[in-house]
Amino acid sequence: MGFLDKLKQGLSKTKNSFNEKLNDVFSNFRKVDEELLEELEEVLIMSDVGVETSTKIIANLRERIKKEKIEEEEQVKNALREEMEHILDAVDNALQLNTKPSVILVVGVNGVGKTTSIGKIANRLRMDGKKVVIAAADTFRAAAVEQLEIWANRAGCDMVKKEEGTDPASVVFDAIKMTKEKGADVLICDTAGRLHNKKYLMDELIKIKKVIDKELPDANKEILVVLDATTGQNAISQVKAFKETVQITGIVLTKLDGTAKGGVVLGIVEENHIPIKFIGVGEQIEDMEIFNSKDFVKAII
Repeated sequence: MGFLDKLKQGLSKTKNSFNEKLNDVFSNFRKVDEELLEELEEVLIMSDVGVETSTKIIANLRERIKKEKIEEEEQVKNALREEMEHILDAVDNALQLNTKPSVILVVGVNGVGKTTSIGKIANRLRMDGKKVVIAAADTFRAAAVEQLEIWANRAGCDMVKKEEGTDPASVVFDAIKMTKEKGADVLICDTAGRLHNKKYLMDELIKIKKVIDKELPDANKEILVVLDATTGQNAISQVKAFKETVQITGIVLTKLDGTAKGGVVLGIVEENHIPIKFIGVGEQIEDMEIFNSKDFVKAII
């Protein structure tokens, strides 16, 4: 299955929900007027796009309708698709892994699919010919290390781990050493499921970042936050919480195949100005795709 097919299948709940609401609006279509725009705005808000982002999309659409003298239903739909793409393309989603080694630091609250995402990203990078080392720096939960080891083995990657309760920054330090010794291309670091109200965990994250900056000062560094798409608008507040501690460079969105709330992607990007870099659309190790805005919008409308 190609990316678009996988995406369409994974986003079927979102698409069905979104299109059903859109079709309801257009079933009474007479002309392009303010009433139609208000109804479209309501569809966006009900599809978890978020109030601010929905208002912006409709404001831009209103301008275009006047300027381009849009009168047909299909023209309105096309313009709506393009406005959604503009929001998603406003930030560059290219992965910055140009140095050898490069580092990916992965953060996110427990239960969002962080460990699974690391395994899938490692597998994807290895399939692209890169040598990957994984640091199991979530030392607060023994189960997290065991689970990560299963995924590392599946992906065919080396992993550095220590006993439960070990200082996570020391795990990262040892993993950097192994990365250098083995001449690996990418180091992926897992971290504990930090909740924004647990200050000591956020401090730990800062400590890990300092170790990486000291030991690999010239390396490209991606800091990716993993979000569960099924949480809808709550995902936006999680990004904001992590942004206060570290400079998030991208988002990994998981469980898109299990939700009708895929519209939240637009709100996350618009409100945080952070790109979606990967999306998970299934359970298999190969079900992690590099985000493509055109395909995403096409898959939901």
